[in-house]
Amino acid sequence: MNDKNQNAGLFGLGEANTAYQQYFTSNSYLNGLVAAADEIDVTVANVTFEPGCRNNWHIHHHGFQILLVTSGEGWYQEAGKPAQLLHPGDVVTIHEGVKHWHGATKDNWFSHVAITKGNSEWLEPVSDQAYAQLTEAQ
Repeated sequence: MNDKNQNAGLFGLGEANTAYQQYFTSNSYLNGLVAAADEIDVTVANVTFEPGCRNNWHIHHHGFQILLVTSGEGWYQEAGKPAQLLHPGDVVTIHEGVKHWHGATKDNWFSHVAITKGNSEWLEPVSDQAYAQLTEAQ
């Protein structure tokens, strides 16, 4: 299934992710669920990646990120480690200071709820060559 509305997960597609487009290959969509406020120091958002879309390598400072996979098929990788294939129901905990990236597989939409505390330092893109070498057998 490659219909973006069917693959946006439980929380919906949201709007085109134009605010962070420079840190993503191709198109992603963002549906903000909880904004950081005085009493809440995390943000919660549903992020949907079209097939082949991924974000740049990045690091979370002064906090963490938790990914709750809700639909599709995607990748998560920490620097120096093999990529992990993700499916609905998978949970990824990303600790402060860990360089990583996440995104869709080449043929599938991918959505996750991201619970994020702190700020992100955006780094270099994941190379097309490294991404092309990922296989479902990993």
